[in-house]
Amino acid sequence: FRKHGVSPARFVKEIRVEPDAEVKPGDLLTVNLFKEGDHVDVTGTSKGKGFQGVVKRYGYRGGRSSRGSMFHRAPGSIGASADPARVWKNTGMPGRMGGERVTRRNLTVVRVDAEHNILLVKGDVPGPSGGNVIVRKSAKSGK
Repeated sequence: FRKHGVSPARFVKEIRVEPDAEVKPGDLLTVNLFKEGDHVDVTGTSKGKGFQGVVKRYGYRGGRSSRGSMFHRAPGSIGASADPARVWKNTGMPGRMGGERVTRRNLTVVRVDAEHNILLVKGDVPGPSGGNVIVRKSAKSGK
């Protein structure tokens, strides 16, 4: 921070720019880079949901809940017996859900409020309210 003459910030991110861009290290990037109608990719950390079972984590149906059934929200069979005598990779199991990096692609910029440094996009943004996100021009946009 001292080298570039910038006061320390809570959220610092290194961003790749074009070689001819008029941006120096330590510059503050604002919403002025975008305009209405642009397509953007928004990257953030999804909400953590803790330890979840297979019904919530993967959408498994589970079993019937009446007639003496004792198979309600269990995963069911997880593999064969003698062959292959193991559980296949990527078999849905209970575990921690959420709290991972997620990118929503091709969201449309609805409004740019430069005065308050707010960017309104159409669509869902990953993460909790007030969470840090990275917004960049869409890489695979149709426009």
